[in-house]
Amino acid sequence: MIPSPTERDELFKRFARALFRGDMDALYQVVTPGFLWSFHDGLAVTKSLQGPDAIVAHLDEQKALLSAQRFHDVAFHHAGDTSFMTFRVSETVRETGEQREQLGIERYSFGDGRLAAKDVYRKPL
Repeated sequence: MIPSPTERDELFKRFARALFRGDMDALYQVVTPGFLWSFHDGLAVTKSLQGPDAIVAHLDEQKALLSAQRFHDVAFHHAGDTSFMTFRVSETVRETGEQREQLGIERYSFGDGRLAAKDVYRKPL
């Protein structure tokens, strides 16, 4: 089942809330058991995250690497059985104080009324 645009908006709210709290129980209520998060940081890091442990490890790495991370201009675009999120992100590297700005797009697919995959693509501004 592919969720309607309204249902997708609610899934994304719940997904973001769980993600930013690091609440894997809540996260896995809105994603499929086999949820796959593919990530490219726009610089050099590419990862495939599958399972709560991999997601928690990624979130912990981001907290250790960055002293600040803020998303701006977030917009969702629903197209057929896929949704896209466009955004700009500002980050500060903890160790050096380097400021980074990137544009990004995330592609989401669905399964059984939940999020099945998240593909993240970024590029430096």
